[in-house]
Amino acid sequence: MTRMLEVLERMRELEADLEQEVAAAQERWHYSFEAGKLRFESEVRRQHQLLKTSIARYLRESDIPSMVSAPIVYSVLLPFFLVDIWVSLYQRICFPIYGIPRVRRSDYIVVDRWKLAYLNTIEKANCDYCSYANGLLAYVREVTARTEQYWCPIKHARRVHAPHARYRHFVDYGDAEGYKRELPVLRDALQKEKRR
Repeated sequence: MTRMLEVLERMRELEADLEQEVAAAQERWHYSFEAGKLRFESEVRRQHQLLKTSIARYLRESDIPSMVSAPIVYSVLLPFFLVDIWVSLYQRICFPIYGIPRVRRSDYIVVDRWKLAYLNTIEKANCDYCSYANGLLAYVREVTARTEQYWCPIKHARRVHAPHARYRHFVDYGDAEGYKRELPVLRDALQKEKRR
């Protein structure tokens, strides 16, 4: 248990380092948030506009396989919208019943690359698509992670590649007594999150 606490402390330190890196990037690339709005310094914005590739040039320089496959990439958008709506409804209906705090969708789905002046309309659409899709999947993952913590917080027998953040607190596979003991503890911890 001591080793696990050491690892958790190191993770907290790394998260603090990451926050410092984000602040350094804001300073390095000359942007800030004023009244909740992202702002670039005017000279930086002007330089960005000079670097924008025209749509005609962008299409001319694009390779044919990428252009032909674009409709396939974008075809996933409708299923993503349906998943977004369904998962949002699911947690609005079920989480209050279980006492689980709802996941804030806006913490995961961040679509802000369209504000970059060095991107043309096609690049902005591509970036927004990727931002939405990856944010949606992270949002869905957190909703399902909270569901798993409530209903079945047991680790798998085999190593899981890139497990969600809650997984490390789950009970070891095969630990029947630990499961019976820890299930109410893990549920209580989850339910208390909304009170913080």
